[in-house]
Amino acid sequence: MSFLAVGIDVGGTKIAAGLAAFPEGSLYGRRTIPTRAERGGRAVLDEVLRLARELAGEAVARGQTIQAIGLGVCELVDREGRLASANCIRWLDQPVREELAAIAPTVLEADVRAAAQAEAWFGAAQTFRDFLYVTVGTGISCCLMLDGRPYAGSRGATGTMGSSPLSVPCETCGGVNTRTLEEIASGPALVARFNAVGGVATSGQDVLAAAMSGHPEARRIVTTASRALESQVALLVNILDPEAVVLGGGLGLSEGAYWDEFIAATRRHIWSETHRGLPMLRAATGADAGWLGAAAKAWRQVA
Repeated sequence: MSFLAVGIDVGGTKIAAGLAAFPEGSLYGRRTIPTRAERGGRAVLDEVLRLARELAGEAVARGQTIQAIGLGVCELVDREGRLASANCIRWLDQPVREELAAIAPTVLEADVRAAAQAEAWFGAAQTFRDFLYVTVGTGISCCLMLDGRPYAGSRGATGTMGSSPLSVPCETCGGVNTRTLEEIASGPALVARFNAVGGVATSGQDVLAAAMSGHPEARRIVTTASRALESQVALLVNILDPEAVVLGGGLGLSEGAYWDEFIAATRRHIWSETHRGLPMLRAATGADAGWLGAAAKAWRQVA
């Protein structure tokens, strides 16, 4: 009999959720709603609880019962599965696990580690034991998978590559500024930089589309962003020597200028000539990666 789990992925922009049956990985009942974190932690938790109850009800309508809930969060999660930061979702003072556990046994995971596990078990990285997963969207983070398991570090604080400071040329004066990778290459950064020079965009995808249509400022912004990203990914490849790199997230899954520039520039900056041809793949589980990985983590831990 299949093990049925609810997966929920709480990101900075949206909350994605669904039902997953294991071990086959069949997916049902996908839902996506805006996060609206500015409303406060309690309001976001109430939305998550509503989604969990809706999906539990859908399972009952199918003649099944959910056996676990996996929750991926765009925050640090320590090695014991406890929330360890509140940079976006203000949950440190909220009984998140306790209230979800009233519905079904609940497992928490950092969103990037959840997505990496989805790719390892059901996606583009099924044939690799050691690979680097990088997600580029509202934020930028990464997860190193070793022997099929996510490396969480001593405190669960691995993967925060988007917060790393970079020295970059000023786009107006030619001097050198210090910015984080997310301030240059994330979706919100592309929007802010494009709109600051007269563009009209509400998402990173809008800026990519403008670049592909030949808009000179959009192309410059996209090129700068992809080069900043590749410098960090190439650095990680040089240090960690993974079998492959898998790219996910809203921008990471994009085609065209952003992807092409990123791949070409990353390969140029990988030091080992024999490693420059390593597989660099788009995540196969797509927008389902976060919640599917969270559900799969719950299955493996609870079953």
